[in-house]
Amino acid sequence: MTTPNPEAVKAWLVDLQERIVAALEEADGTPFLRDAWQRPEGGGGISRLVEEGNVLERGGCNFSHVMGAKLPPSAAAHRPGIGGRAWEAMGVSLVLHPRNPYAPTVHMNVRFFSTSTEDGTPVWWFGGGMDLTPYYGNEADVRHFHRSCREMVAPFGDELHPRFKQWCDEYFYLKHRQEARGVGGIFFDDFNERDFDTSFAMVQSVGDGFIGAYLPILQNRKDTPYGERERDFQAYRRGRYVEFNLVFDRGTLFGLQSGGRTEAILMSMPPVVKWRYDWHPADGTPEAALYTDFLPHRDWLA
Repeated sequence: MTTPNPEAVKAWLVDLQERIVAALEEADGTPFLRDAWQRPEGGGGISRLVEEGNVLERGGCNFSHVMGAKLPPSAAAHRPGIGGRAWEAMGVSLVLHPRNPYAPTVHMNVRFFSTSTEDGTPVWWFGGGMDLTPYYGNEADVRHFHRSCREMVAPFGDELHPRFKQWCDEYFYLKHRQEARGVGGIFFDDFNERDFDTSFAMVQSVGDGFIGAYLPILQNRKDTPYGERERDFQAYRRGRYVEFNLVFDRGTLFGLQSGGRTEAILMSMPPVVKWRYDWHPADGTPEAALYTDFLPHRDWLA
C-alpha cells in the first residue's frame, strides 16, 4: 500500500478551489469574497463566497485544513480504536443556491482524513461526492448530472457508481419526512479499500469533474422566466435543505462539534427559506411533479 501523502492532497484541494471559483466567477459575472481564517485549535482555511450575484443568490466554496489533539465523538463512533487520537482533516466543500427556481441547488465535497491507532498505525480515508437538488425537475438535466457522476468513477471499477449512487440516495434522505432531499448523485465515505494513490486519483476525478457536471445545467436554466409562485415554492423546498444539514449531515455535525468556524460551516444555508404547516402541492401541478417524478429513487441512466 502506498504511503499517505497529505501534502499532495492539500495542494490539489487548494488548486481545485481556485479552479472552481474561477469558473463560477465567469459564469456569474461577480467576484467571490475571499476570507482566509485561522482556527485557534489548529489549522485554518479559505472561504470563497458570493451573495446577491447575477446568477447565484448565494454560493460558497470552502477549503479547510484543520487538526486537533483528540478526535471528537462524531468521527470516532464508527471506527474503533481512534477515539481521542490526534487527527487532521482537509477538504473542499461547496453549495450553490441559484436565484432562478428552475436552476437547481448543488452540493459537492471532497475530503481527506487521517489519524492513527494507539500503537501508531496510520488510519486514513477519503470521502466526498455531489448531489443535485432541483425545485422544478428537468429530466435532461438530471440524466446529464448522473451520467457525469458515473463517468467520474468508471475508470476505477464498474461497481463503484451503482454503489455510490445508492449510498447517496440513502444518505441524502430526510428520515423524519420519508423524503429524498433531491435527485441524488454519488456519495462515499471511509474510502481506503484501494491503495492511497488509487484512492486519491479517484477522488481527484470526482472533484475535477464537478464543473462539467453542473455548469451546463446552470447555464441552461439561469435565464428561464419565473414569477413569485416559483420563488415561493423554491423557498419552501429550501427548508428541506436546512433541515437535512442541521439534523443529519455528518460534515456539519463534525465541524460544529470539533470547534470549527461557524461562518464557514453554515455558509451552505440558503439565503431565503420558508416553512408552512402541513402544506402539499395540488395534484397535477409542476410543484407536485417534483414529488411524484423526481424525488423517488430511480435509475436515471436506465
